[in-house]
Order: sequence, then structure tokens, then C-alpha cells
Amino acid sequence: MKRRDFIAKGAFALGAIATSDLWLGKILAGEPALMKNSLLDTYFQVSQEQIRKVLAAALGKGAEFADVFFEYRITSNLSFEEDMVKSARRGIVQGVGIRAVKGDQIGFAFTEELTLEKMLEAAGAAAAIAADNTAKARIQPIGALKPKNLYKVSELATTADLSKKLQFIKEANEAAKSYDSRIVRVNVGFNDEVKHIVYANSDGIYWEDSQPLFIFQTVCIAEEKGRRETGYTGGGGRIGLEYFDKKRKAADIAKDAARLAVLNLSAVEIEAGLQTVVLGNSDSAVLLHEAVGHGLEADFNYKKLSNYSGRIGEKVASEQCTVVDEGLFENMRGTINVDDEGNAPNSTVLIENGILRSYMNDRISAKKLGVKSTGNGRRQAYNYPPMPRMTNTYLRNGKYSAEEIIQSVKKGIYAKGFTGGNVDITKGDFTFTCSEAYLIEDGKITAPVKGATLVGNGPEVMTKVTMVGNDLAFTDGGWTCGKNGQMVPVGMGTPTVKVSEITVGGTKVKGKAE
Repeated sequence: MKRRDFIAKGAFALGAIATSDLWLGKILAGEPALMKNSLLDTYFQVSQEQIRKVLAAALGKGAEFADVFFEYRITSNLSFEEDMVKSARRGIVQGVGIRAVKGDQIGFAFTEELTLEKMLEAAGAAAAIAADNTAKARIQPIGALKPKNLYKVSELATTADLSKKLQFIKEANEAAKSYDSRIVRVNVGFNDEVKHIVYANSDGIYWEDSQPLFIFQTVCIAEEKGRRETGYTGGGGRIGLEYFDKKRKAADIAKDAARLAVLNLSAVEIEAGLQTVVLGNSDSAVLLHEAVGHGLEADFNYKKLSNYSGRIGEKVASEQCTVVDEGLFENMRGTINVDDEGNAPNSTVLIENGILRSYMNDRISAKKLGVKSTGNGRRQAYNYPPMPRMTNTYLRNGKYSAEEIIQSVKKGIYAKGFTGGNVDITKGDFTFTCSEAYLIEDGKITAPVKGATLVGNGPEVMTKVTMVGNDLAFTDGGWTCGKNGQMVPVGMGTPTVKVSEITVGGTKVKGKAE
């Protein structure tokens, strides 16, 4: 498989959706979705009888299973540069995706026109994957699911006054500019959405969900003596504007971006080679997501494309490592009330004390592997079919303090933040670029370093974990996973971790003085 970039961080690339009706407030406060004014009635004007006809058409040529996925999204985006609003955009996306499944073959089609005629036309196109007209599945009576509400919102960002969002942006802009005279440019972005979804399948599953999401981010550029460095920080999740009171102030997000930009002005070059690496908590979980998490998604495993294929019950990591994927954390970026195939999210132990226990699966991969769904069937939007995807993936706490771990290193690297990475799933090989890293000398964190990259093999690195901290923290920025070209929001977390050796790529010529 070709090496590819799987994950991106923020960079003002998110969409956004919103509505102002009173009914939405009730849904987001946790009231049942199936009520007098359901999402189906409010946004799609499609009847359940029409849905049954579309499902029947999708099954018409012998498919074993069919489903429909309706989506209504309103997008909102504010970009602030050079002390002024550079862009303000708002838009609506609507459509339905129709899938027919036979074995591990998928027929998929979508339409933006929600007339019965156009939906039946799309269903017929999806049905073409099957050619056995005698083996027709029956449509089961539709029964409504009542999922938990894991993203209760007090003040929805997409219905807030524009002036209120601009106030947060201006606070961030002023805080970043005043942080240090070397800050020469500040960009602030506020992107938010609500995605309204209605789903039904031939097994009789029906559910509705309204999914809020926002990301607030600041990029700062610092300059000194002709040298320029950049710092980025973001925050948000499936939460409302109460985030700025309960979690992080807009000014604090901006100050952290400014701090990183100024810090990197004094960063020194680093020699390439094998080194002991301490991974800081929170953001370094991107390595776990990329180098380990993707290899544990079940589609790569039943197709035998992953290093972890066929290894359930085997030791694949240090006994100090327990890796979990969990979509159940309230208001977290990767959290879901229900996956995009009607399954409840779970807390799935993937690796337990170094032993491989499970994969993350969707409907097709669960059937192929003969296991129950883990609630990991996810898709970017109505015009994409679902596949196994991570939600919030993390490494459980160990027994050491971060201080103990740092003090145990004579010479090495402390990698605290990353801008992203890429991975070859078939081998587990990865490359990650550090946005914030330091030298460790005689058990102490010293000079910041620039140009550091971590290069290695995910499964191999997991066997070289020698200490796991007790300070688990989750990422707060806007991580978006881009597996197979589909972008979905994800969360990730890790405590501080010591790896005995990783290849560190650097720019310093060996033996050359600073």
C-alpha cells in the first residue's frame, strides 16, 4: 500500500453547520430524537414509507443488506488575519447515500435531490453490485433507536451571534500580538457545524442524531534577525461556546500558539540517529493513532494488509501498553452517540498489557471476522460509504510520574507536539514531524530543538516502551483523520511514555559546532 498522509491538524479546513429552530435545542439537550418534529420531517420531508421503497429497490437485485444515510449540514467559517475579518462563509449541504451490500462487496450511490424518483434511481445504481435476483433479503419493520446524548451543548456555536464569535477572535488576536514583540503575524479561525443525520437499514434499524462540532485555532509567526518560526494551537470538540468558560479561554489558546512560535526562534539543530525518546502526554498520541491505531482497523486485517493481521492473542507490544478506542467520552472530538451504521459506540480494548485483543470493525469486517460490531463504522458524509474508523484512541495510564521518566534519561529527546505524520499500513512504518521538542540531558529538559522527525515502525516501537506515565491527557486541537480520502474528526490521548530508541531525523551535521 502506498504511504499516505492520514491525519491533519486544524489549518482552518473544517466545515460547519447550524440551525436556529427551538426543536434543535431540545435534541442537543438530550431529549429523544423521535418526536413530533423529527429530523426526518424537519430537514428532509421524506416519509418512512418512501424510505422502505428505497431500501426495497436497493435490495432488488439480490443484495443481503441495504441502508440509507440522510444528512443536512449547515457550515460556518470565520477567518481573521491582519486585524480584520478575511472571510466569513456559511453554507448548507444536503443529500442521501444509499448502500447495497453483498458479502464484502458494496454498491453505493448518492443524490442531493430527495425526491422519490431520484432516490429510487440511486438505489437502483447501488443495487447493481448484486446479480442474483432470486436471493432477495426482506426488509424488517423499522424500530427506532434511542442513543445516549454524549454531546450536550449549552450554547450552540452555530446559532450564536456573529458578534460573540468575533469577540473571542479579537481576544485571541490581541493576546497573541501582545505576548511578544517578535510576533509579526496572527491568524485566527473559528469553524463550527451541526450535522443532522437520519439513518435506516433493511434490518429495521432507524436513528436520528444532531452532531455539533467546532474548532477554534490560532497560528502565529514570530520573526527575529531574518529567521521566522510558526506556532499553532487549537481547541474545541463536540461542545458549545461554554468551552471558553469551562476548558480554555480564547486568549490562552492564542498565547500558547505565540509561545511556540517564539520558542522555536531559539531552537537548535539536532543530529540524526537512534535516540531515547520521551513522548509527552496529549499531542504525541498522534503517533499512537497513526503507527498503531490504523493497523488495528479491521478492514486492513481481514484483507491481511496489516502487521497485526491474524495475531489476536499474541504479544504485540510492551506489557506496559494497554490501548483502547472509546467513543463514549462526553463532548470529545471523536465521540459519537451512534456510529454511521446504527451501532452504539464502545470502549474497545485493542491491546491489553501488550497482548492483541481486538480490532475496530464496521458491519462488513465484523461479519468477515465472525465478531460483534465495535461501533466503529464511520463516514465523512452522505456521499461516502462507511468503513472502520477510530473514535477516541488512547494509551491507558501506567505507574510512573512524568518527572520520573524524564529523570531516567541520560541523553535523549522530549517530543511534546507534532504537526502530523504518515504511515504505511502494510508495514507499520511511520514518519512524524515534531512541532515542539527538546533535548534531555542528564535527566533534565534543556534546549528546544528544530527540524526533528521521528522515523520508525509502529509495532516495533510499541515493544520498546519501557515506562508509561500516570498523566493521561487527550488532545484538544482539531485533529482530523483522512483515511482513504475520507476526513472524520478523531480524538486521541496518551500519558508520558519512554521509548528506549527511535530513529530521530535531524538537520545538524555530526561533529559541527553550534
